[in-house]
Amino acid sequence: MKRLVSFVLVVLVSFGIMGYLTPGLLDGTKLGLDLKGGVEILYEAHPLTEGGKVTKEALKQTAISLEKRANRTNVAEPEVTTEGQTRIRLKIAVSTGSTDQERDAAVEKIRDLMKRPAELQFRSSDGCADGSYCKVELYGNEFKEGAAKVEYDNLNKPMVRIVVNDKSKLAEISTRLVGKPTEAERRLAIFLDDDKISDPVVQSALTEGTAVITGQGDRAEAQNLADIINLGALPLKLTEKYTQSVGATLGKQSLHDTLFAGGLASVLILVFMLVLYRIPGLVASICLLVFVWLLLGVFYLMGATLTLPGIAAFVLGIGIAVDSNIITAERIKDELRNGKTIASSLKAGAKNSFRTIIDAHITTLIAGSVLYFMGHGMVKSFAIVLIASIVVNIATNVFLPRYLLSLLIKSGYFNKPSHYSVKESEIGAL
Repeated sequence: MKRLVSFVLVVLVSFGIMGYLTPGLLDGTKLGLDLKGGVEILYEAHPLTEGGKVTKEALKQTAISLEKRANRTNVAEPEVTTEGQTRIRLKIAVSTGSTDQERDAAVEKIRDLMKRPAELQFRSSDGCADGSYCKVELYGNEFKEGAAKVEYDNLNKPMVRIVVNDKSKLAEISTRLVGKPTEAERRLAIFLDDDKISDPVVQSALTEGTAVITGQGDRAEAQNLADIINLGALPLKLTEKYTQSVGATLGKQSLHDTLFAGGLASVLILVFMLVLYRIPGLVASICLLVFVWLLLGVFYLMGATLTLPGIAAFVLGIGIAVDSNIITAERIKDELRNGKTIASSLKAGAKNSFRTIIDAHITTLIAGSVLYFMGHGMVKSFAIVLIASIVVNIATNVFLPRYLLSLLIKSGYFNKPSHYSVKESEIGAL
C-alpha cells in the first residue's frame, strides 16, 4: 500500500508543480519572426580606418559577426542578409510585453547590443600631451572572434584571456608600454563608444599573441568584459539607417493551427499508449507529460526563441520519447511471455531495453552535434533543441518510467499479466 501511495504522491506533486509553473513558462516563451514578428534594422557599413575600403568579403564577414552577436545563445534565429556593396539588413524577433513602452524598450535593447561593439578600442597614453588615452593601439576587429574567455588564477580570482590576430603587433605594443617609467603610462585602456570600461597595466612583453586582463571583481564583471571584446571583433563599422517593425510571416492562425495539430497528435499518442500497453502505457503517458513540461522549461531557461524549426525539433523529441517507452514496454511483454514474474520481467526488460535506447540516443546526439558544428542559423537552432530533448528524454523516459513501474509492481495491486497487455495464453513455460 505504501508503494501505491508513493506513486500517487509523486504523480500529484509532479502535476501540481507543472500546473503551477506552466502559465509562467508559456508566457515567458519567446516566439520567432515567423510566428510573432519582430524588428528590422538596416545598417550601412564603413571602413574602420580612414582610406579603407568596404570589400565584398569584409561585408560578408561583418554580416556573419552581426548574426553571431544577435544569436549569442544560438536559439534566437535572426535573419541577416547583405544588400548591395555596403548594406546589411537584420531581422530579429522581439520579446515584447503588454505595452508599447515595453516593446520600445526591447527594440532599443537590441539596437544598443548591435551597435556597441563597433566602437571598441584599446588605447594608451603614449605620446599624449595631457596624459589622456588618445592613442588607439588596437581595434575590436583585431581580436579573434570568440577568443576572449573567463579563466581563474591560482587564487581563484577571475581574469579574461584574449587572443589577437597579429602577434607581432601585440608584442610591439606591450614591449613599448612595459618600458614606460610610470604605471599610468603602462596602462592599455579598453574603451567602448568612448566610455572607459577598464584600464589594465601592461606588466610584461606579450610575444605569444595572448594576454590576460586581471582586476575584475567577480565572474559576472569578467564575463561582461569578455563579451564586449568578443562582440567587438567586426571587420567594419556599422551605422544604423533605419529601424521598423516587421509582421509575422505565418500569422496567428498558422500558429494556432500548429498548436492544435500538436495537441491533437499528443492526445492520440497518449490514448494509443494506454490502449496498447495499459499500465506501462499509463506510466509512459505521465512521463511524456513531464518530458514536455521539462523541455518547455529548458526552452525558458535557454531564452530560446520558438520558431517552426524549434517546433519541429520539439515534436521530434516527443517521438523519440514515445519510442523509448515503447521499447521498454515491449521488452517487458517479451519477458512475461517467457514465463517470468512481473518483477523479474520489469528488471530484465528494463536492463535489455536500456542498451538499445541509449545506443539510439547516442546516434541521435552524434547527428545533432554534426548539425550544430556544421550548420548555420536555423539548422544550428534545430540541433540545439534536438540535443536538449535527448538529454531531457533520458531522465524522464528512461529512468523515471522504471521507478514508477517498480512502485506499482511492488504495491501488489498490479501483478496480473493482463495489466501489461499480455494474455495468459501467450505465456510459455520458463
